[in-house]
Amino acid sequence: MGIGLYLAGVALFAANDALGKWMVADYSVMQLMLIRSVGAGVLFLALAVFKGAKLSLPGRWHLHLLRVLLLAGDSFSFYFGTKALPLADVMTFYMSAPLIITAASALLLKEKVGKQRWSAILLGFVGVVVALQPTSAAFSPSALIALAGAASFALAMVITRTLRDTHWLPLVAWQFIGCGILGAAGSPFGWVTPSVLDFCLMALVGLVAAGCFMLITKALSLAPASLLAPFQYSAILWAGILGWIIWQDPMTTNIIIGNCIIICSGLFIIYRERRLNIDTGKPLEPIP
Repeated sequence: MGIGLYLAGVALFAANDALGKWMVADYSVMQLMLIRSVGAGVLFLALAVFKGAKLSLPGRWHLHLLRVLLLAGDSFSFYFGTKALPLADVMTFYMSAPLIITAASALLLKEKVGKQRWSAILLGFVGVVVALQPTSAAFSPSALIALAGAASFALAMVITRTLRDTHWLPLVAWQFIGCGILGAAGSPFGWVTPSVLDFCLMALVGLVAAGCFMLITKALSLAPASLLAPFQYSAILWAGILGWIIWQDPMTTNIIIGNCIIICSGLFIIYRERRLNIDTGKPLEPIP
């Protein structure tokens, strides 16, 4: 169940990434973050009313605050990176997140990560490099911001796993509130009044991103972060499929080979998880 939800969330990430890169070509990153938060806010408000849920966050406020700050930094870094770098380069950096998640899960959550899982994660990253073929721009100063964003995302996912007892609605809602506050602070600098269509598209980015994090947050409440991390690589497969369907981008030999490697690493983890019958409901020690 956790793996299926995580895969669905990552699939939405591919659409979010492409649409976000398209919008920051004409608008500032801060402006996009503000308007996407407005779009996501409408969804969260409707869900809160429908479910009768509260948006207050229980206990461990320092972890909640750190998570919001990390995810706000992640959003800024990703969109800033796509403004300056090819999408393939930014995605390559973000595909380092599974390695960071796995290492942090072992150190902070005390999850057992054997050499088989590490091997599958490294194999998947090899598939990412083969599929995306990052350019020389991947070594530019802007790339450091993208890499910092990947690290922020990874650590936020580990904290999300730690906060598994908190309902997913306030968790996801507050991360978009944080992004909205950051966007509101920076939007006046370089504001460009969007057309009605562009405003709706930026709000749509928020709705899609909200869907991503709702699915991923729920998945992390059901399964260990180190188990789910390698399935982040499936974003490359969806990016290739969407590029082929929408923009008629050819599926090159490198993309096909790289995705085959990624799929094999994911299938190995699913096979091993079922064979070992991993207990995904094991209580976790909180991060101090």
